[in-house]
Amino acid sequence: MSVTPTIDQPRLTVIGTGYLGATHAICMAVLGYEVLALDRDHAKIEALAAGVVPFHEPGLPEMLRKALDSGRLRFTTDVAEVAAFGDVHFVCTGTPQLPDSLGADLSQVEEVLRSLAPYLFRPCLVVGKSTVPVGTAARLHGILQAAAPCGSDVELAWNPEFLREGHAIEDTLHPSRLVFGVVSERARRLLEDTFRPLLDAGVPTVVTDLATAELVKVAANSFLATKISFINAMAEVCETTGADVSDLASALAYDDRIGGRFLKPGLGFGGGCLPKDIRAFIHRAEELGTGQSVSFLREVDAINQRRRRRTVDLVREQAGGDLRGVRVCVLGAAFKPHSDDTRDAPALDVAAQLHAAGAHVVVFDPQAIENARRSHPQLEFAGTALEAAEGAQVVALLTEWDQFRGIDPRVLGRVVGARAVVDARNVLDAGTWRDAGWRYRALGRAAAA
Repeated sequence: MSVTPTIDQPRLTVIGTGYLGATHAICMAVLGYEVLALDRDHAKIEALAAGVVPFHEPGLPEMLRKALDSGRLRFTTDVAEVAAFGDVHFVCTGTPQLPDSLGADLSQVEEVLRSLAPYLFRPCLVVGKSTVPVGTAARLHGILQAAAPCGSDVELAWNPEFLREGHAIEDTLHPSRLVFGVVSERARRLLEDTFRPLLDAGVPTVVTDLATAELVKVAANSFLATKISFINAMAEVCETTGADVSDLASALAYDDRIGGRFLKPGLGFGGGCLPKDIRAFIHRAEELGTGQSVSFLREVDAINQRRRRRTVDLVREQAGGDLRGVRVCVLGAAFKPHSDDTRDAPALDVAAQLHAAGAHVVVFDPQAIENARRSHPQLEFAGTALEAAEGAQVVALLTEWDQFRGIDPRVLGRVVGARAVVDARNVLDAGTWRDAGWRYRALGRAAAA
C-alpha cells in the first residue's frame, strides 16, 4: 500500500526510535508521508540512517531501505528541527515498569513533551502512541498547552498501538483497527488525514475520548493475558488429574464464543508489553479506588509466574531430582519466536532459575543470543542447537521457534548425554519423540505410563 504525496498531507515526526517508533516511522514513509524521526541516541540514529535496523523484525530492513530510497524518511537528534518540521508529532517512547512499584515509568513520555513544547510556535497535533495509565493524556494535555508558545493551538491526541512482535509491518499497514482519542473535531480531522490510506482501505476506526483510548490497549492486553493464564490454570489441573491440556484446548477452541487464539498451553507470556501493562493497570486501578475490579489480574500474573517454576520442576524431575552439576540445553531465549526481545522472557527466567539451582545451562536462540548474553552473563551460550545439546542430560524447549519444532529427535539423540526433553511450549509430537527413545514431559500433560 502506498500513496502519492499531496499538499494536504501533514508532515509527520516520530519521537523515539525503538521498536514501536522505528516501525511506525518506516511504514508511514512507505505509505507516502514525509517523516522525520528523532532519538537522543546518536548511535541508533546513525544506524537507522545507514539502513540498519537495531533489532530483529522480519521484513523491516527491506522496508527501511525502501523508505530511505524514497527520500521521505530522515533521522535527527535535534528536537527544534522536529518541532519546525512536523504537523503531527507521534510520541513513541517506552513506559517500562518502575523498579520499586507495579506502576508505569512515564518519565520518557513526560520528557518528550517538556522538551518539545517550547519549540512549538505554530498549530500542530501531538499524538501519544505509548501505553500509559488512564488519565495520563488529560494531564499531559494541560502541561503541553501551558508550555508551548502557540498555547491552545497545540493539541494532544492518543492513538494506541497494537503491534505484535514478528508481525509489526502487517499490523502497521493493515491494522485490525485504529483508535483515535481526541478532544476536538480539528484533532480528529488531522488524524484522519494522517491515516488516510488506511481509512480508504476500510480499516475500522473508533473515535473516542482520551481516557477510553488509553484504556483500549491495556484492556486488550489484560484480556489476552487472562486467556493465556486461564488455559495454563487448566494445565495445572490436568497435570494433577492425568488429563491432557492440549486436547482440552482443542475442544474448547471449537466453541465460537471462546475461540482458539491465545488458548495455547505452555510456559506463558512475557516480553515488554503484557506483564508490565497488566501490573500498571492494577496499580492505576488501585490509585483510582477501583482496584477490586481488576484484582483478578493479580492471579493472572501469578499463574503466569507459576508456569515458569513448574517448568524448572519438570527439568529437575527429568534430571533425577537434583539439578546440581546437570548439563541442561535450553532452546530459546526470546520471549516469543520471530523476535530478539528478551524483556521478561520466560525462557531466560527459567534458564536463570536452573542455573541458580546448580545446573550447567547452555542456551541457544536463533536471534536473541546477544541480548540474552547482556542480560544474563552467568549463562553459557551456543551457536547452534546441536552445540547447545552436546552432552546435555536434559533438553528444554522454551521458545517455539520453527527450527526447534522441526528438530529430528534421532539426530539430537546422537549428541545428548541422556534422552530427556521438557516441551514447555507443547509444540513437539510426544509420540515421535518417545518412539525415538526420549523421555518426554510437557506442561499440562501427565507423564507417560
